[in-house]
Amino acid sequence: VEIRPVDVNHSAFDQTLEAAPFDPGGMKARHSDMREAIRTRHAVRLGFRQVKGLGAEEMAALVAARGPGYDSIRDLWLRSGLRRATIERLADADGFGSLGLSRRDALWACRALDPNGAAERLPLFERASAKDLQAEPDAHLPPMPVGEEVFNDYRFLSLSLKAHPVSFLRAALERRRVLANETLATLRSGSRVAVAGLVLIRQRPGSAKGVIFMTIEDETGIANIIVWPKIFERFRPVVLGARFVKVTGRMQSDREVIHVVADDIEDLTPLLMPIASGDVPAVDEAETDENAEAVASLGTALARADEIRRPVDEQRGQAKLLARHRSMLTTPDPAHRPGIADRAVRQVLPKGRNFQ
Repeated sequence: VEIRPVDVNHSAFDQTLEAAPFDPGGMKARHSDMREAIRTRHAVRLGFRQVKGLGAEEMAALVAARGPGYDSIRDLWLRSGLRRATIERLADADGFGSLGLSRRDALWACRALDPNGAAERLPLFERASAKDLQAEPDAHLPPMPVGEEVFNDYRFLSLSLKAHPVSFLRAALERRRVLANETLATLRSGSRVAVAGLVLIRQRPGSAKGVIFMTIEDETGIANIIVWPKIFERFRPVVLGARFVKVTGRMQSDREVIHVVADDIEDLTPLLMPIASGDVPAVDEAETDENAEAVASLGTALARADEIRRPVDEQRGQAKLLARHRSMLTTPDPAHRPGIADRAVRQVLPKGRNFQ
């Protein structure tokens, strides 16, 4: 199913369906046998509710005034009556694609919206249309690196349609002999493997005798992980708190049901930090406070995991995990504003949420 981005000229507050042809090329190889069975002729358009900080009332005003469409940010501002802060949030969410504006260009255009000095809002010009008034020439800004784009997507939308965060680290993961999740289907059951991904789900059903089931995701798909109680106790802070993990263990396959039985779990969350600035340096390079702040924004979006059904004291062992993050964030200069990086690390970790 094609997913289309939030856009000021196409989105409603809720997700909607739009007519779209079916593209067989977009199917994963493992689902190729379903190619002739799919009859969908629609795409999903993300709605404004996906953007953090936008309210239904203001977005209803935007849609009501939209008519055949807005042709500029200034046109939207004048016709919709939205606050500049709301329009900036739409720009943060990269919602002006239909106007040919990137996230950075849109944010720059928002700076020119001055409610106290706009001639169009003076009585003399109230009846003049936006097209009658001379517009400022567009600024030509350098494009935002795709890694920075993805992190900002997660910051304001909790997802990204541009790329998967793990895709930027594939070369570094290969050096660590980490396989892409999609390759598990090609291996023999019993093979020893290492996989990595963002933590999507953590579950411990009451009938599972303390076994934890995790689902992690990389750019190729998901991997299901089984964590036995003894392994959980060894890696408790990582299992409970990490956003991005490497899991080593035995792959088991039975009737196309594939999982990895973990015997080692490593927290790789800090490796995401360089991507925030558009760079992917060597994984052992020191990170900057700016990168740490950006990954902290990603922290609440990643690993929105299902909570385990039994109460667990997840505060125990958090100090060890925090120390691990801090050691991976250490910079050569001890005077390099450590407070921001420290706060960022704390924000990456869960805020004391107990599993249920």
